[in-house]
Amino acid sequence: MRSKVIERYKTGLHLTSIQREVLFGLMLGDGCLETSNNGRTYRLKLEHSISQKGYIEHLYNLFKEWVLTEPRTRSFEYNGKNYQHLAFSTLSHASFRFYAHQFYRDGKKAVPKLIHRWLTPVAMAYWFMDDGSMKSRESKGVIFNTQGFSRADVGRLLVAMKRNFGLEVKERRQKEGYQIYVSGHSYEKFAEIVLPHLIDSMKYKLPKARQTQLPKE
Repeated sequence: MRSKVIERYKTGLHLTSIQREVLFGLMLGDGCLETSNNGRTYRLKLEHSISQKGYIEHLYNLFKEWVLTEPRTRSFEYNGKNYQHLAFSTLSHASFRFYAHQFYRDGKKAVPKLIHRWLTPVAMAYWFMDDGSMKSRESKGVIFNTQGFSRADVGRLLVAMKRNFGLEVKERRQKEGYQIYVSGHSYEKFAEIVLPHLIDSMKYKLPKARQTQLPKE
């Protein structure tokens, strides 16, 4: 598209309610917002391992009208090993500016002070697909890898998870920072919240032995 055509196209773009909820979850996870014009507009950049191709394709389809090119493979070497990722970016748009103002502090990603307003079941499910995992195959507990956030930000998330969903959660100190641990005592409640919003290829992140215990519809 030529620049004038793109600019006209962008005037008709508006985030849907589901895109807004998903965006909050992605920004708690691996989502990144970038600006090239001093914050007037931002683009959303999403990147995941090639092993999570189904997930990145799902996200691409979810934001398809905001994207001009399909996900592309990025190959790189790290510590002597070769890796392949799939990535795509949206158009730069003023609609993302609110999220950038909420999630970045002095150029570093942070947790919004009002995250409890925006941590919905959909947002938590996408956050979990991005940064969640089982504690172990023998445990009902699940982990959110929040080591990139400060301890105060992790504390803010703990409060929101307790307040919004009544989950039994606590911080776990790691070498790189702090994780969030959802106790096995809250597993059934947690699964009921997120499972309806997990795509099939990402359900492996929940302890498989426990999924069948949820009531059938």
